[in-house]
Amino acid sequence: MASKVSFSEEDFSCPVCHDIFKDPVLLSCSHSFCKDCLQEWWREKEIKECPICRKRQSMDRPINLALKNLCETFVQERQQRASTGSEVEGLCGLHAEKLKLFCLECHEAVCVVCRDSKKHANHRFSPIDEAAVDHKEKVQKSLKPLREKLLVFNEVKTKCDQTAEHLKVQARHTETQMKEQFKKMHQFLEEEEKNRIAVLREEEQQKSQRMKKKMEYLNRDISTVSNNIRATEEQLKAEHVSFLKNYKTTMERVQLTLPDPQPASGPLIDVVKHLGNLTFRVWNKMKDIITYTPVILDPNTAHPIYTLSDDLTSVRRGARQLLPDNPERFDHYATVMGSEGFSSGTHSWDVEVGDNTAWQLGVLAESYQRKGSARGQYMIIQFSKGKCVAFSRPLGHTLTTCTELTLKQKAQRIRVQLDWNRGKLSFSDPDTNTHIHTFTHTFTETLYPRICTDQPNIPLRILPGKISVTVE
Repeated sequence: MASKVSFSEEDFSCPVCHDIFKDPVLLSCSHSFCKDCLQEWWREKEIKECPICRKRQSMDRPINLALKNLCETFVQERQQRASTGSEVEGLCGLHAEKLKLFCLECHEAVCVVCRDSKKHANHRFSPIDEAAVDHKEKVQKSLKPLREKLLVFNEVKTKCDQTAEHLKVQARHTETQMKEQFKKMHQFLEEEEKNRIAVLREEEQQKSQRMKKKMEYLNRDISTVSNNIRATEEQLKAEHVSFLKNYKTTMERVQLTLPDPQPASGPLIDVVKHLGNLTFRVWNKMKDIITYTPVILDPNTAHPIYTLSDDLTSVRRGARQLLPDNPERFDHYATVMGSEGFSSGTHSWDVEVGDNTAWQLGVLAESYQRKGSARGQYMIIQFSKGKCVAFSRPLGHTLTTCTELTLKQKAQRIRVQLDWNRGKLSFSDPDTNTHIHTFTHTFTETLYPRICTDQPNIPLRILPGKISVTVE
């Protein structure tokens, strides 16, 4: 005989309110929620997504009639089970009388005998049905903040889960990019090593060839002189008549004039040329493959609609991405910040705007509010719809000042120059050497570069600076 399947209250509880489902709706991801709980959850959300798995959902979801019927059946069975034991549970443990009253002082159910006892003298009482209704309302009200707190915890936990997963993706992507960068440097060093060894081998071959020819000349002269000495010594041993007959030839042999041999010029390897300051010269040559960008964009601050290049020097606007809502990230205004802040000295960076017709460039204070409505100090220039406007909000102010600027022609590059100590932030067109605008203010906070673009698919790019090596 088949056994009856047993369900617990948890099986019929909404993950949001943790109560028995009321008008349950089934999402496409197979998770179910009370209809009112889901609507309340979605009320302040731009994207309709499952509160548990965060998968996107359509707005209209049907009532899950099967689950609704099961929940109603479960509630009825629970009420029947409770009524079956009510005759025992509803009796006073001291007097075996029915519990009809609730002591408002002691907060306990009592019978009429308990009411008249000394223990409850001068206490206030309420009928048990009325007291149950009133106290359930109190508990229900007290339970609401707890449920809201649970929602907050669940939401933060979900964000933490997303952050943990994104962290792994970031680490893998960063490792890949690091390997690519080191691969380029390794390739450069390997090629440089091969080239320099080839130069060494070529020098060795050339000087060996010259030394070989020098040795051939020396061997020839040595052979000539040796033969003359040997022939002359033979003549010295000959009879007088024979010696005198060959005297003239013998004298020509001994009077042979050959120039003294000279040592070869620079016969050895120029070791200094190959090894002297080798690492420095190689490092200096690496400037051809290495770039330095004065401002690196911080991907952890980028609004979800922004995508940064792998080298973190350009930003483009596109489709919204599912990214962790970490504290550093802008969630209201489309913005990305530089990774390094400036609290002293002079700094300059060039931004290639090109054909982008909707952009903002400038600086933000470190205390600038990144969540919700903008609050904090900033100074920017904005180009949009063919017009250029300067916006600023000094530290401690709530109002923004704006100044319309005049551009003779659309700039392809914008140079931003910050003199923190003198309190100046200037913008210019480096191609035409034209000044655009200068903010003057006493800076007290660390300032970070800010870049924004409202035009899709046309990036803004921080241009690399010039690299020079100075030996002192």
